[in-house]
Amino acid sequence: MRFVITKNVLENVIASMQPFLEKKDSSSITSHIYLEINNSKLIIKATDYEIGLESHIDNITDPLDGKTTVNGSNLLGIIKRLKNEEIILEATNNNLVIKQNKSTFKLPTYDANEFPSLNKSENLKNLSMSTINFINSIRKITPAIDTNNPKFELNGALLDIKSQKINFVSTDTRRLAVSFLQNINNDETQFIIPKKAIMEIQKLFLDEAKISYDDTNLVISNEHTKFFTKLINGKFPDYERIIPTTLKYNFPLPKNMLVESIKLVTSLFSNIKITFNSKSIIFESLDEDSEAKTQIDIDLNIEKEFYLAVNAKYLLDFLSMSNNEKIKIGFNESNLPFLLEDDKFFTIVMPIVLEK
Repeated sequence: MRFVITKNVLENVIASMQPFLEKKDSSSITSHIYLEINNSKLIIKATDYEIGLESHIDNITDPLDGKTTVNGSNLLGIIKRLKNEEIILEATNNNLVIKQNKSTFKLPTYDANEFPSLNKSENLKNLSMSTINFINSIRKITPAIDTNNPKFELNGALLDIKSQKINFVSTDTRRLAVSFLQNINNDETQFIIPKKAIMEIQKLFLDEAKISYDDTNLVISNEHTKFFTKLINGKFPDYERIIPTTLKYNFPLPKNMLVESIKLVTSLFSNIKITFNSKSIIFESLDEDSEAKTQIDIDLNIEKEFYLAVNAKYLLDFLSMSNNEKIKIGFNESNLPFLLEDDKFFTIVMPIVLEK
């Protein structure tokens, strides 16, 4: 195997492969990147068995068919140090030789036939949805996905395809985030996508791609890139019973004023109390050792004063993902869960319960 390629083209692809490599065990073949020349195309793959990426590169010269594997982290380390000029890569005598001008590097290789297969494309169902809508919907709920929860199904996002709409759902047990789209012609189903996969999807796909799935895998592919992830095998909590059916109060608020006031009182401590009355909203830090307080004068037209106490991060996460200048906030009583709502996106937040 041999080929010549421009440094920045190779570096970009090898860098995008890094999250898909086994990092803890450098003796494992899954710590290696797979390289193959076939019909004047370069095929590059990486996988840790749970998640995988395959890229096809056309702009190479002097190709010689063959395949090999090489430690992905070490390969990137070498490429980064080279000049932005052409690089020659050649597999020979169980080594990958990397040359540029008068510089030469050698890295040991493994048997490419031992590399795991990434072919996950048999008997998959296509998801009829634009990639842009998929990415935008999943991006909004990403902050609420839990990390390292013993209930492993919470370490991912649920795609709940119903007859009329598609819900994207995540929860870290302190909040529930739901983004939704209209379902045109997808079959009803549910599956859970791991958080790591969701983070990578948002980096990899910026335009249209084909989204496919079966009971165990999700595959997203376009002309030059194919991504796969194993789905989480578990049952997501019954999130719909947490969504309030009625709200006593539900009114719009200016997003920028909320963000500014919340950031003002959370410079030292993230837990805050927000009090609503007929003429104003008062923001106070719940830090016992210091005082931070600010106020927005606004006519809310409510009869009874009430408050919410909350970790400000949950509010700011929602506000950072909302699209409109005004968002809606809905309550029933102080010390009960409350609703934040924007266009096709809402979050239900568990409050910090304060003694009355």
